[in-house]
Amino acid sequence: MRFFWITILFIFLSQQAMGFEIVYPKTKNPTINSPTTFFIGSSKTPIKINGQPVPLHRTGAFAYFVKLPSNINTFKIQSENQTEIYTISKKISNKKYTASSLIEYSSVKPIVVEVENTPLRSTPIDAGVNRISHLQKGVLLNANGEKGSFYRVKLNQNLNGWISKNNVKSAEIYTPAKISGHHFKENSTNYELKLHLNKRIPFEIIEGDIIKLKLFNSDKEHTYNFYYKEKTGTSQLYGYSGKYDNNDFILTINKPPKPDKYQTLKGITITVDAGHGGKEKGAIGCLGDNEKDIVLNMARYLQQELTNRGANVIMTRTDDSTLGLYDRVKLANENNSMFFISIHNNALPDTLNPNDHRGTSIYYYYEQAEPFARTMLNTMISELGTKSDEIHRQSFAVVRNTNVLSILIEVAYLINPDDNELLVNSQFQKNVANAIANGIENFIISK
Repeated sequence: MRFFWITILFIFLSQQAMGFEIVYPKTKNPTINSPTTFFIGSSKTPIKINGQPVPLHRTGAFAYFVKLPSNINTFKIQSENQTEIYTISKKISNKKYTASSLIEYSSVKPIVVEVENTPLRSTPIDAGVNRISHLQKGVLLNANGEKGSFYRVKLNQNLNGWISKNNVKSAEIYTPAKISGHHFKENSTNYELKLHLNKRIPFEIIEGDIIKLKLFNSDKEHTYNFYYKEKTGTSQLYGYSGKYDNNDFILTINKPPKPDKYQTLKGITITVDAGHGGKEKGAIGCLGDNEKDIVLNMARYLQQELTNRGANVIMTRTDDSTLGLYDRVKLANENNSMFFISIHNNALPDTLNPNDHRGTSIYYYYEQAEPFARTMLNTMISELGTKSDEIHRQSFAVVRNTNVLSILIEVAYLINPDDNELLVNSQFQKNVANAIANGIENFIISK
């Protein structure tokens, strides 16, 4: 009996001792490349950081923004029964980057793409929204200069592109490609233009009421116009692709959906992507919840909601598994999805105060997805009551996919105490699923 009461007392004292939990910074001695940072966590009792009271949310969550005035900064976090010391090193990089000079070639240097899906860029920068197209292995180009880690490649008399040196190798001198003919066909779901070439050359597809396909490095300038709006009655694209099959180039353009009279989503294939998973936890909330688990719950609710509305739903993951970014995109493309929805919860860099950021934001890359992103945002903030954190064009891997209308939804900020309370609530998660489904329907009906 005595042992029993001692055990109970030990448990009681242990619970009393654990007054607060810090989930960020993740260690007590981090090095941070910023003049500011924040403490994220939760507490059962009032706490102070360096003697200053920390505002607590009704859930016990807190986000406390601090400056790092010195190279070494000590923070004493204290409650009635607990004291923790954090020593944060500030390391601001003073490294100056010297811009590389352009080296002009006296004659062109033939190169060939060696890495599948290599970006052909408009600028010699390995980031941002500067992609002209994505090239398959075997595409031939003429380099007429170089800058840093990029070759400059000649596309036509007035246009150059840039391609990473790591993704190509030298090729033998070649003559311009010849196009021997083309075929056009359509079926119930798409239009297809097939061009017969004798070698693979770079290309660009320009979106719009008229879809333009430009082929470079051929025996003459080749531009093919497809009058999409005239053909379909709408300027809204629902996905397209351009790729080589041997040396034939195939441009495929999806037809707009024909909504069912009673079920708007009936028969439409939608890929639902729960962000992160497995080893990739994503953001960690004030209350210690992992982003990967919350978004999986939302994705499951969305799967059920879309299925009930007649959609064919493809899930990138249904459990806590690790999945590559391009594997998610590939799954959507292989199943001929019309929509790709990637679900996430937002976080922030150390330079920003989590208490100043709340709400829903949506990211897209290609012009065709911008109206979908806007409709989705308007639907979600209207139905969920979250703050609008706007739509943004960003070069995320999962939205750089022309085959389908691809967006990434940041439902709310997991490191903001108010948003955190919403995100961990199962009813709110169900409401998110309902709002996303309504957003898809609103978009289809409006076009």
